[in-house]
Amino acid sequence: MTAKTVARHERRLLDIRYSLRVLWKSPAFSLVALVTLMLGIGANVVVFGVVNAVLLHPLDVSNPQNLYQLRHKTWTYGKLLTTSYPVYEDYRQRNTTFSGIAAFEGFAYARLSWGNSTKSVNGYAVTGNYFDLLGVQPEVGRFIEVSDDHGPKSAPYVVLSDNLWRSVFNADPSVIGKTVLLDKDPFTVIGVAPARFHGTEQFDWPDYFIPIVNFFEADFFHNRTTPWLTVIGRLKSGVTPEQATENLNAIASQLAKEYPETDNGVPLRLVRPGLNAETGDVIQGFLYGVTGLALLVLVAACANLASLFAARAADHSRELAVRIALGASRWRLVRQLMIEAIVVSVMGGIAGLLIACLLLDVLNRWQLSKSNWTFNHVVDARVYVVALVLTLVSAVLFGMLPAKTVWQSSPLRAMKSGPVDSTPLRRFALRDLLLGVQIAICMLLVTASLVAVRGMVGMLHAPLGFQPKGAMLADTDLRLVEGGVPVKKKKAMIEAVRNIPGVVAAGMISGVPFTGGQRGVPVYPPGTTEFTLNNSVLACYAFTMSPGYLEAADTRLLSGRDFSWHDSATTSHVAIVNQTFARKMWGNTPAIGQRFFLRREGVPIDFVEVVGVVEDGKYHDMQESPQPVAYLSSSQNEQSRMIFVVRSQRAQNEMAAALEGTLSGLEPNAQITVQSWPDALSDMLFPARAGTVALGAMGLLAAMLAVTGIFGMAAYNVSRRMKELGIRVALGARTKHVMSTAVGRPITLLVGGSLLGLL
Repeated sequence: MTAKTVARHERRLLDIRYSLRVLWKSPAFSLVALVTLMLGIGANVVVFGVVNAVLLHPLDVSNPQNLYQLRHKTWTYGKLLTTSYPVYEDYRQRNTTFSGIAAFEGFAYARLSWGNSTKSVNGYAVTGNYFDLLGVQPEVGRFIEVSDDHGPKSAPYVVLSDNLWRSVFNADPSVIGKTVLLDKDPFTVIGVAPARFHGTEQFDWPDYFIPIVNFFEADFFHNRTTPWLTVIGRLKSGVTPEQATENLNAIASQLAKEYPETDNGVPLRLVRPGLNAETGDVIQGFLYGVTGLALLVLVAACANLASLFAARAADHSRELAVRIALGASRWRLVRQLMIEAIVVSVMGGIAGLLIACLLLDVLNRWQLSKSNWTFNHVVDARVYVVALVLTLVSAVLFGMLPAKTVWQSSPLRAMKSGPVDSTPLRRFALRDLLLGVQIAICMLLVTASLVAVRGMVGMLHAPLGFQPKGAMLADTDLRLVEGGVPVKKKKAMIEAVRNIPGVVAAGMISGVPFTGGQRGVPVYPPGTTEFTLNNSVLACYAFTMSPGYLEAADTRLLSGRDFSWHDSATTSHVAIVNQTFARKMWGNTPAIGQRFFLRREGVPIDFVEVVGVVEDGKYHDMQESPQPVAYLSSSQNEQSRMIFVVRSQRAQNEMAAALEGTLSGLEPNAQITVQSWPDALSDMLFPARAGTVALGAMGLLAAMLAVTGIFGMAAYNVSRRMKELGIRVALGARTKHVMSTAVGRPITLLVGGSLLGLL
């Protein structure tokens, strides 16, 4: 290293030390600058961290770029599910564009028994080629293979997730070959999945994987009306998604001709796996929108700091002029100001990065209360690079204005008058433009945030068609109960729950809105003889409920009657529909007494009579338009799952204990999970709540930046014209005139920028 290079480094080190000393002598200015940058950079790092984890971070599978999920192009029977097993086999065998196609069922809930412990778990039932298609390798043991499949119930094997292996089996490798119980069925542990592998859904982390042949009964594999499978495929080399879609649609059309009663030839589309398919576009749009708002916040922060640094440079104009007069080069002063800006930006960037990492760690540890959805992300190199780039760009953006001012300044006039101003006669300078832009951006952010927050708050308080507050849910899984639960036992269980002290109302339903119920059930008018999907006139939600559920859920019965225990298997089957169902089926004609056919999977075609009409509500998500719903009587329909809805005036913990004790005493073999209804809805409402918080935070940041920007401009104006203002006061100028001279320009910019932002 030459002496010249050493000298250069020493000068830079001196500039850094001088910048730190100057900042230390101005604690108020330094604190405002650091907090401003910390908030601006931190907000962007947090947003990018989420975007990186959700959108940019690839799935932990081999070659994820050519992996696709098959979905119907438009909504059809079973929105979140793709197809039945026979149709899956048709696509797998007939296609010419995929190197492989696999399927899985993602709702394999069970009770895991191992030794003396039990645990409620959720897993995937997968086809034999599932792991081969994804190209992953086991952490311990082996995976499920095609050779394991020898027909229904032929492969009692289970692959554990890394989390389940560590939490239940203490990461013991000797568990391979041991037998565990899933519900009442024995399964042999054959392997453990890698720690970061969780299938193809970004937020879904299954506890285990079992062969699909051991999850469904034998008739499932021949039934074309049970679309419970999600299908994924890997494109062949050189094949485009468009070519694959065309090939699949040709197969769908051919299947509709071969099986007109069950297949309707609805076109398919390919979507990237990872974001729950249908909601992927919404999630992407929201995250990119928040990213844009965060970048605007940073731009506003930089404009704010540019104004503050300009005001500070004006305060030191005489000092800078003296240094120039003593021989210091303008380039040396500009370099010093830029180094000062970089020092401030680096300190703010480090603080922002630390805050962002803490928030991302909180998100990483946070887990939804009643599901396996989790945000799993480690801050990687891309996040640090983005933080560094934002830090350096910020330094350049807000350091240019004071540097430009010093470069164009007049030392002689500065020593005479004080403040540096290269263009004294110009009415509005570059710093004024920056403040106006900052205020416009902040006003835009505040307005957009307020509108979005108001819309989301309104959505959160929209009528649901039921009242979760004050209600408890007892999810009762009856699959382990031998022989099922007869109607008399169901009635006795509800009566026992109603007799619990403090209970106001109680009922039972097959699945509460947002978390259960069959969707897309075909409805046919009376006189229908061919029950094909193309002949259906409506596709509705279908719930099975008991008498008393409407009262317990606080759902208004608009006309007709509630179900009765006298509605039995020997009487005419009855249904209660909502307003949308009645309007779409019969228009203005009264719905009471009308009849229709209902075709649900696994049961015969049901011909039912409408005995009641209830209010509309929300059933799948908060944004959905009014959907048709049919409620069927639990005394006329079998069900393996019952959710007791109990409205009570007692405290939640007291009611939960009493409810679980009562139901366990009546049915010891049932798996019972008790929670409040609001807690059960927390998963579904979390995106809206998170969006409200994020947009509200952006609006608050923008408001803070606008306030500090106006303060910085006012301070700059006063410091630049201090001598003039003193002379005006000495000559007897009125206070309002002095105030107008001092802050008139910032107020003008505030009004103009606000109007521009509103436009």
